[in-house]
Amino acid sequence: MLERRELLISMAVVAVVTTSGCSPLAADAAAQAPVRGTPGSAGVGDSIFPGAGNGGYDVAHYALDLTVEPKSRAALSGTSTITAKATQNLSRFNLDLSRLTVERVEVDGTTAKFSRKGNELTITPSNPIAKGAKFATVITYHGTPKVLPGLIGGSQDGWIKTDDGAFVMGEPLGAMTWHPVNNTVHDPATYDVAVTVPAGLTGVSNGRYVGKESADFGRNTFRWSNRTQTIPYAATLAVGKFTLETGKTKAGVPIVNAVDPRHHASSRKALEEIPAIIAWGEKLFGPYPVDSAGAIIDHAPKIGAALETIGRPVYGKTPTSTVMAHEYAHQWFGNSVRFSDWSQIWLNEGFATYAMWMWDEERGRATTQEWFDGVYRVPAEDKFWAPVPGKPATGKELFGDPVYYRGAMVLHKVRQAVGDKVFSKILKAWTAEHRNRTAVIEQFISLTEKMSGKPTRKIFDVWLFGKGKPKKP
Repeated sequence: MLERRELLISMAVVAVVTTSGCSPLAADAAAQAPVRGTPGSAGVGDSIFPGAGNGGYDVAHYALDLTVEPKSRAALSGTSTITAKATQNLSRFNLDLSRLTVERVEVDGTTAKFSRKGNELTITPSNPIAKGAKFATVITYHGTPKVLPGLIGGSQDGWIKTDDGAFVMGEPLGAMTWHPVNNTVHDPATYDVAVTVPAGLTGVSNGRYVGKESADFGRNTFRWSNRTQTIPYAATLAVGKFTLETGKTKAGVPIVNAVDPRHHASSRKALEEIPAIIAWGEKLFGPYPVDSAGAIIDHAPKIGAALETIGRPVYGKTPTSTVMAHEYAHQWFGNSVRFSDWSQIWLNEGFATYAMWMWDEERGRATTQEWFDGVYRVPAEDKFWAPVPGKPATGKELFGDPVYYRGAMVLHKVRQAVGDKVFSKILKAWTAEHRNRTAVIEQFISLTEKMSGKPTRKIFDVWLFGKGKPKKP
């Protein structure tokens, strides 16, 4: 076969060229010329986490077939099938993966070489991948996932163990603690997750619940299908003794709640608020941007945190409806409208916190003004006023109180300046214009000025980018 191919190429080289172009054999030879690729970048240059994410390709879909044995030394094992499209002629590419052991890698059905350095998994296919070509990477791996150390201070990031299993809180970089991933907000994808667990445990993820089926050795497999474009940190996996409860919103969005039995009674009232929270959000922010809803309430009393995992936020304890309103607001602000750099996190947390204040006002609790006044009473010499909420300088500042509460104060001042009706129009325009896209703060500032006709930039200069406690007008 090799000799025959060389003969055809030789014939093509000496073929007669007419004024109309190359001969058919020459064109065929050119089409068969090998691709000369270059490596995809290891990192996308984020200002806070420059090594996170990778270049050279765009992921369309993750299909994860996993087995979780919480009491085993290798608690997690399985395969990840990643469907992607090359954005350059690609000689090799990287994925982000923490600690877990890779056994085998295939690209388009052929064994590929791979190497590890820190959290970087470098894959070299047998042949370079042409720009624009779709390709499938299958990675077989196993290990004991662990949280990431020291990224954002004392917060837990990634795979969090519980007394009966584990759950994932993947913000900012914890997605790589449970599957190989392009760990950047610039590469959302859809997910199919099949998780096999010992009998008596339940496996939960995002998206619609496909069903449960029996597996070998007294285990069960739970399947989830998420067709909403999802950034990696907003995907989750939870394994434990959960009760699954199903329902629907008035608009027909399926609701699946996974609740640790220890929180069943205490969470009942808050979970019943989910349809109302979504309807309230649609009234204020526009159509609900996710194809599913619900909550995962696990038992992690030492964590007690919450994360806006897409459509089905995760809670380490029973949440209040106020906290749930915050996490559901993130479905619009963060999961749909995504920041372009981690330094722009105000677009997530400032908006979700102010939405939480608005929910409390809606429910006859504290008004947004009372929330604002309560925060403003923090003394000027307190370190609360030191960081600039519009541009956190380090990873430790990303999830500090200033980004959340001072961030919400900015929106309250804008609302006062433009009026309630215009403010509502601004929020709906923002979520519509940037649905399933990245955005930057400057675009929001311009939108407020365009829609209100007022010089709102001064508000942002003082309340979002100013240093120290602003003078209250």
